[in-house]
Amino acid sequence: QPDIQYFVPLGLGVMLEGWGAQHVTEMDWWDEVRVGGTVITATPVKHWSSRTPFDRNKTLWAGWMIAWPDFKFYFAGDTGYSDDFKVTRARLGAPDLAAIPIGAYDPREFMQASHINPEEAVQVLMDIGAKKAVPIHWGTFKLTLEPMAEPPIRLRAALDAAGRAGQLAGQEFVILQHGERTGIK
Repeated sequence: QPDIQYFVPLGLGVMLEGWGAQHVTEMDWWDEVRVGGTVITATPVKHWSSRTPFDRNKTLWAGWMIAWPDFKFYFAGDTGYSDDFKVTRARLGAPDLAAIPIGAYDPREFMQASHINPEEAVQVLMDIGAKKAVPIHWGTFKLTLEPMAEPPIRLRAALDAAGRAGQLAGQEFVILQHGERTGIK
């Protein structure tokens, strides 16, 4: 599919081109690219990069805001918790839908810098201001010590607690089963 256009964080273009990609655009945080009526913005998130044992933090990592004239989608990707979500909302506005990670968080003292837990995912939902979110980055591969099925259970409990505290203003997570494509309206 030679006509696919790729948008990647700084430093990853060479790798994709080495794999045969022909239309690669590298982006720094806050760079925007317009494709027709769509605006793609690379956003900061808290993580690190590495593709081999010898290239730690030699490339950038990013989240993404994709804005159409009538809809905004935010993809947090891999991330630890930071104020980046509040800054992204202040600069780009709240998305209609967000993909927010909820897994690979234990042991906390090791994973906290690069992966949020379900409770922090609820905070990200509030910070970014999304109307709806889907949880990602859980239950597919055994990456860390938490049980595979635990993240959505903890997410439901954190959402209940935030709702009881009046912290969610009509916001919700739609927890899909693996492979499910419906449920988001």
